[in-house]
Amino acid sequence: MGRRPARCYRFCKNKPYIKSRYCRGVPDARIAIYDLGRKKARIEDFPLCIHMVSLEKEQLSSEALEAARISCNKYIAKKGGKDSFHLRIRVHPWHVLRINKMLSCAGADRLQTGMRHAYGKPQGLVARVRIGQILLSVRSRDGVKAHVLEALRRAKYKFPGRQKIVISNKWGFTRMKRDEFEKLKDEGKIIPDGCYCKIATDHGPLNL
Repeated sequence: MGRRPARCYRFCKNKPYIKSRYCRGVPDARIAIYDLGRKKARIEDFPLCIHMVSLEKEQLSSEALEAARISCNKYIAKKGGKDSFHLRIRVHPWHVLRINKMLSCAGADRLQTGMRHAYGKPQGLVARVRIGQILLSVRSRDGVKAHVLEALRRAKYKFPGRQKIVISNKWGFTRMKRDEFEKLKDEGKIIPDGCYCKIATDHGPLNL
């Protein structure tokens, strides 16, 4: 028996149900990679940041997340170059879907139980998302802005519901606005920290 269509599991109807020692035999999520492109780029290299934001409270399957990841990565890598961006999937599929399998072959009438013992077996994984939650984020050079917008627009078609593409006023994945970041950088107060950065304050231990 194949997968049920994702429309059967689109709405957040039940309580969160995650993999645990009680809920075993859960299949692996289809998506396994959450960061793509030039992940180790310095924060100065990628000032532009664009997000895809969910406009609905719903469930997104791990298959849909994987399809969006492949689509977005392929387009930007082809048009802007594979070292021109860093793509991050911001939601993780933790919620386990269940299916109450029904037999539809010959002789099934002796085996079927209908709605008796109807609690289903694990079938797949989905991410539960809120209104306004970020689904995908891309940091890149300013020169590939048009390609990033088009890649995210294409990735939207992999998801049900409505999404919005937002150009952030922050510098890359940091919490600082672009003009604020440049000002602190000129003052020498930026301490690089992976994709993010820390601000050197005027208090604390003296380094002699």
